[in-house]
Amino acid sequence: MIRRNLATEINQTPVSFWRSLLFFSIYRSSVALFFLGAVVVFGDAVSLGAQNAHLFRNVASIYLVLSVVFLATQLRHPHHFDVQLTIHVATDILALTLMMFASGGQKSGVATLLLVVVSGAGLVGQGRMVLFYAALASVAVLLEESWWALVIDSEPADFFSAGIICLVFFAAAIAARMLAKRVVANELLALERGQQLDAQLKISKQIIRDMEGGVLVVNSEGQVHMSNPQARALLDMPLQDGQQPLRGSLAERFLIWQAHHVETTEIFFFRETNRQLRTRYLPPSSMLGDSLLYLEDMAQVHFQSQQLKLAALGRLTANMAHEIRNPLAAISHAAELLAEDNANPFQQRLARIVHDNTLRLNRLVTEVLELGRRDQAAPETIDWQRFIEGFMEEMFLHDASAASRIRVTDARGLKVWFDRGHLHRVLWNLLVNALRHASDTEGAVRVQAKVVMANCIELHISDDGSGIEESLRAQVFEPFFTTHGAGTGLGLYIARELCEANKARLELLPKLLPNSPGAHFRITVEGALCL
Repeated sequence: MIRRNLATEINQTPVSFWRSLLFFSIYRSSVALFFLGAVVVFGDAVSLGAQNAHLFRNVASIYLVLSVVFLATQLRHPHHFDVQLTIHVATDILALTLMMFASGGQKSGVATLLLVVVSGAGLVGQGRMVLFYAALASVAVLLEESWWALVIDSEPADFFSAGIICLVFFAAAIAARMLAKRVVANELLALERGQQLDAQLKISKQIIRDMEGGVLVVNSEGQVHMSNPQARALLDMPLQDGQQPLRGSLAERFLIWQAHHVETTEIFFFRETNRQLRTRYLPPSSMLGDSLLYLEDMAQVHFQSQQLKLAALGRLTANMAHEIRNPLAAISHAAELLAEDNANPFQQRLARIVHDNTLRLNRLVTEVLELGRRDQAAPETIDWQRFIEGFMEEMFLHDASAASRIRVTDARGLKVWFDRGHLHRVLWNLLVNALRHASDTEGAVRVQAKVVMANCIELHISDDGSGIEESLRAQVFEPFFTTHGAGTGLGLYIARELCEANKARLELLPKLLPNSPGAHFRITVEGALCL
């Protein structure tokens, strides 16, 4: 299977086989050119062709021509590897044997090249048919020696030398076969390991791609050469081939982490995408030469924790609706019956207190139930100017003084991605609080919407009241925290939870000056458009 995978499209022989045969063909051409050049240039000065120079020159010429033909055929028509190799080796044995005879037999040293041919053929052919090539070379050497004995003259010791050479041929063939098998086994093992490594790399890429958080693989120069779609979305990185550098504040933090060379987890604000990210930096190790960066969107982390909290809260509110509202209804009804007795003013006052507090408890239950349904957000595109105009009309009916005390800055063309009911409740909670603490002067409460980025706007609600004490600023969004005697302490908490359900952020901004009046809330809305 591995060999088949490595085969060329032309045939099923591995590319490495043809490459080895190419080098073998180049060696053959070099030997033929050397022999021909030696007899042409030096003539009788060398022992080559000493017995028959004419035969040696002709055989060397034909050998060179055939070597070039074999090389060209292999390059143009890489088919039938074993057939081509066998023809090449047979030609080598025949030509070298004839040149050995023309040079005076075994004593010329040409037989050594036959040993090279047999060994090389065994390695090039990966051990296949190498014993046949050794037998072919042995027959050629014995026939050459027999011709010397029959036609010319030969000593008995020459046959012994020929036998030794034949044994060397077979020994070299066996050694080449064993070495070739070892080479083939190592090659197959290396290819198998390479395929396994490639499969593991593909699995690793798939795992990284499917991870919920962002993952970056960064080299020592700060170049990202592997990332998943989540990381590119968090960092607004373009999808492109090759490496790309880290940018912005993440690049600055990476240099600091790289200098310390320790595993680091840090939360920082990525200005380029207006996101708060939690990053985990893993420095390079002996097994991994690159650094790893794990990225998490804190808004998403917080959203998931809120979902778990809401699941528990939903079960709690379901029980509260049944266990608290029914007794409250009975208490409220009893208080109304007591209030019908006009004879006792003190009893009427007590009944009114009971009734007011049952209404307060009922409102508390209603708000908790509403909080439990905050995960049912259905965001839509809202025209901000039209929405705020309709909202203010409703606010004026609730509080007539709001018409002069609230000033809304015109912001036509803004489109906000938000659940309409949730946005209404958030603004209602914030403006009711602002009206409660602001002065009665005109424009004491201000509502302003402004563009921050192409896909992000900010809604600002501020007042000129006494503001929030510095010691209490960290507690204003906690549930059941209130500074108003008749409040439930859930208004700001619900407002923030509804914002987060719509992937927005509600923040209490710090005072610009220590004695600055009022409170200033900001809602940062993602997915907004400015048309």
